[in-house]
Amino acid sequence: MPTLNWIGKDAVINHHLAVPFHLLQDVPELACGDPGSGNLIVEGDNLVALKALLPYYKGKVKCICIDPPYNTGNEGWAYNDNVNSPAIRQWLGQTVGKEGETLDRHDRWLCMMYPRLALLREFLSEDGAIVVNLDYREQPYLRLLLDEIFGTTNLVSEIACVNKPSGRSDDKYIATAHESITIYRKSPKLTLSGFSPDENIIKRYSRTDNKGLKYREEDLRKRGDHDERNDRPNLFYPFFYSEESDLLLVGENADDTPKGFMRIEPMKAVDSEGTWRWGRETSKKQIQYLHPRYMPNKEQWSVFEWQYLDERGDVKPTSVWDFKDVNSERGTEMFTKILGFPKSAFPNPKPLGTLERIIRIATNPGDLVLDSFAGSGTTGHAVLKMNAAAPEAEARRFLLVEMEPKIAQDITRERVRRVAEGYTNAKGDAVPGLGNASGAATGFRYVTLGEALFDETGQIRSGVRFAELARHVYFTETGEPLPKERVSAKTPLLGIHRGKAIFLLYNGILKDKSISGGNALCRETLRVIEEIKASHADMEQSVVYGTSQRLSPARLKRGRITFKQIPYQLRISWARNRKQSASTTSPFSRRKTAPPGWKSVSKTRTYGSRRNSWRSCMSAPRTTWGCIWKRSSPSGSWILRQLPRNPR
Repeated sequence: MPTLNWIGKDAVINHHLAVPFHLLQDVPELACGDPGSGNLIVEGDNLVALKALLPYYKGKVKCICIDPPYNTGNEGWAYNDNVNSPAIRQWLGQTVGKEGETLDRHDRWLCMMYPRLALLREFLSEDGAIVVNLDYREQPYLRLLLDEIFGTTNLVSEIACVNKPSGRSDDKYIATAHESITIYRKSPKLTLSGFSPDENIIKRYSRTDNKGLKYREEDLRKRGDHDERNDRPNLFYPFFYSEESDLLLVGENADDTPKGFMRIEPMKAVDSEGTWRWGRETSKKQIQYLHPRYMPNKEQWSVFEWQYLDERGDVKPTSVWDFKDVNSERGTEMFTKILGFPKSAFPNPKPLGTLERIIRIATNPGDLVLDSFAGSGTTGHAVLKMNAAAPEAEARRFLLVEMEPKIAQDITRERVRRVAEGYTNAKGDAVPGLGNASGAATGFRYVTLGEALFDETGQIRSGVRFAELARHVYFTETGEPLPKERVSAKTPLLGIHRGKAIFLLYNGILKDKSISGGNALCRETLRVIEEIKASHADMEQSVVYGTSQRLSPARLKRGRITFKQIPYQLRISWARNRKQSASTTSPFSRRKTAPPGWKSVSKTRTYGSRRNSWRSCMSAPRTTWGCIWKRSSPSGSWILRQLPRNPR
């Protein structure tokens, strides 16, 4: 498979694994309606935000819609990811220039997109799809990125979305009239819906039956390639029709024509035999839709299928969208004239129709939609509008991420709030919110990015609550989000995953059962765990996370318990099945040389229960080989870290 190389690729290809997990901080005053409706707006860098959201939503998103920077040179975006690479360090904080001004502009775009696309893939459900809007500048590179991350076999389609039918007047040679919509799937489990028939299709159903139902006729004889009897002999068979009784029968080639009936065969001409479109069994099942008719021009009879408008269902999407509602002018009109925002507030807002059509074909009621380049909030608007149009169905939900605080609060959040609660348009008319009349759920939570879960020394920050660490522990252990009903449960049992129970001893969840406030696995806390296990017959084994443990290996083995020390054995394991190097999952991964800023102390055989000068490094299971690194802390003392030789 052809691959793409660019400046900085080696530095970012696994960068998403090294991005630290950050906490999410609620901002209640910026929320809207019922915050429990399942909708969420996140303010913060989308790479960090995606990593923070992963323990909550991995594998749960049905459709990802993103409209990343087109890299025109007029957008004012800068590469600011914290990547320790000489090739990238010189880019930090520098705004990308126009074509010809900065030679690395495409490299920077690719470095920005790769880790975000790699993370976005983890959010998709197995039957999910990612949809990317882009123009010709970066679209060829995008395809190669998506091929590498999603696989070439998972390309679904590329749609030409005609968003400016007259073309761009400032283009030098050819006036660009479209942009590309590129769709990739997570796996072959993806299914796509279609659109309701438009006027051009409806007018084809020009006939009306005796019940007043609209239909059109379609000759049952096959047309085009491979339409001769020799091509498909099984599709050549006779119909028998009686004009007197208006009875149509499906026959076989060996049958004689019944008395009072005429024989109708799929003849291309008098001396040329063709085929039907349907086999005999299908014709028998659908006989009520078949009607014979004489064709004077050909001087022969044929059989026609009556196709009814009310039975045709949705229309399969095509690779060209030239609908009126995808015109870019509709996006500006909605943003300014209808929603009442000044035109200068946000350039080129996406047409609402484009997002509605994407969400319609890629999701079902109850599904989750993610937009990590939320911008003007069109995706959230589209979700709420679709929910309001079908209030009896389960509501779709949205996750929006916008990195610029002013845009996130004044544009993204404000637009969705206006749509939800109502607003005054540019003419001064009051417009009711979408949830007012329909009863649709239109509320959302608003959060910002807090501190990283771990500090610079690898310790869990003191302000981390039990529920926050619980989500990370469960996600680390299982690769799946913590079930919602377990988040606030006042028990150390986080959940049972494939027969394995995950426990967390942290922040006094047991109301102080001795050593260090119940954060250690000892006899007292073990009794509580065993009482919980006694009421769950499906627990085959247990994993207990705590600050330390005071039980013998024999006792742990007898109880089928694996103890993992926090923070040292909290590892990022969600990508363990990906075909990627684990070398950047933390500064202490499998390395033969010390990471930057660290010094190799020794290679040693460690024992998790032995108290010695390396006890602060005892993150490894008993008798595990590993490496120890050290560096000087700001206070001047030495910080020691050890990681097992074969991390999971």
